Amino acid sequence: MLEIMDINCDMGESFGNWNMGDDVGMMPRITTANVACGFHASDPVTMVETVKLAKKHGIAVGAHPGLPDLLGFGRRAMNITPEDAYAYVVYQVGALQGALATQGMRLHHIKPHGAFYSVLKTNDDLADAVAEAIKELSDDPILYWPAPTTAAMPSAAKKIGIRVVGEIYPDLLYAPDGSLILQREKHETDVKFAASQVRRYVESGKVEANDGSLVDLDAESLCIHGDGPNSVAVADEIRETLKEIGCKIDPVMLN
Repeated sequence: MLEIMDINCDMGESFGNWNMGDDVGMMPRITTANVACGFHASDPVTMVETVKLAKKHGIAVGAHPGLPDLLGFGRRAMNITPEDAYAYVVYQVGALQGALATQGMRLHHIKPHGAFYSVLKTNDDLADAVAEAIKELSDDPILYWPAPTTAAMPSAAKKIGIRVVGEIYPDLLYAPDGSLILQREKHETDVKFAASQVRRYVESGKVEANDGSLVDLDAESLCIHGDGPNSVAVADEIRETLKEIGCKIDPVMLN
C-alpha cells in the first residue's frame, strides 16, 4: 500500500475573459498545480494570478506546456521538429519560472499537454529534445506523465536522469492495455467510482479497465481535471477516501 499520494490538477487554462476550469474551487483541494504557459491556453495575467493563488494555498507549481494552438486548445496535431519541441518547452517554462520568481517560488515539474503529450508518446527524436530542455531548465528535474511510464517521453527522461512521476486519472476510464480513454468534452464523473479507483490503486497498484479487468500501473500522483462539471465533489470524495485508508496527501518532494 502507498503511504503518500500527490493530487495534481491542470490550472490557469483561462484566456482573457474566457474562463476554463474551477481553479478557485480546486486549488485548496490539491497538492500540485500544472499551470498553462500561454501556448495552448492562458495569458500573462492569468499565469501570474494562478501562481499567486497557488502560493496562497501552499501548492507546488509545475509547467504545463503545449503546442502553439490557442484556437484548438492545444489538441490539434502539428508537424514540429526537435528544435521546435526544445524551444517550445524552454519558452513556456521560462515564462512560468519568471512568474514563480516574483512570488519566491520554484518550479516543481513539467507535464506536457494535449497533442504535445500525444506526439511525445511515440516520437523518440522529439522526446529526446524535450528531455534535454527539461534537464537544462531545472536543477531537480521532474516529468509528470500518465502511467504506465514506458512511452518515448518518460523513457527519454529516465535515460538522462530526470525523475518521472507516473499519474493515474480517476475521472477517466482505462482501456485494458492501460491507455486512457479521453473525453473531447468533460462528462460528469461518477464520484464513487473515482474514489474506488483511487482506493484500489493505493492498496494494490492496479486500476479497473472498462472491461472489468485490472491493470498494473506505476504512479505517485493522481490527476483530477478541474474543468469537469463536478470536479470539486470528485476531489472531496477522493481526499476523504485517502484519509480513510491512511494514505497521506502531499506533493512529490523535490530533492
